Amino acid sequence: MSAESERNNLPFEPKAKQKKPAKAKTQPIVKTESSQKESQKPPFTKEEMAIPKVVSDRMIRRVAGFSGIPTALGIFTLVASYLLVAFAEIKLPPIVVLLLNMGFFGLGVLGITYGVLSTSWDTDRPGTLFGWGEFTTNWGRMVEGWRATRQKKV
Repeated sequence: MSAESERNNLPFEPKAKQKKPAKAKTQPIVKTESSQKESQKPPFTKEEMAIPKVVSDRMIRRVAGFSGIPTALGIFTLVASYLLVAFAEIKLPPIVVLLLNMGFFGLGVLGITYGVLSTSWDTDRPGTLFGWGEFTTNWGRMVEGWRATRQKKV
């Protein structure tokens, strides 16, 4: 049993392409206009490749939360450090402010990835609050896709 048949495909996930049979070397193949048009046709339509609106809306909400909160905290620390230095005359080491801001903005960038990957990609199941189970499932699917692409190139 292959790894692909062991897991359930998502409704919007494209099906794997069927392998082409080996070509016979008896006669050269003459292409007609209809066969040329068929070979130029993309393997999947836009509707088959598109992420459903329900899943897309979930992704946007999760990215806003997991990325927006750390980014807002990064901006807040800039404003707070300025107010402390300007009005309370508390001298903060610039490296502390820099590292704190880099940490919050870095978490904001990581929040974008985590927000997308922790979303349930199943249209019928909303998923959990923090989405760790969905993250591990979606990360595994992504790694599986990378490995399949890598094996095709080799």
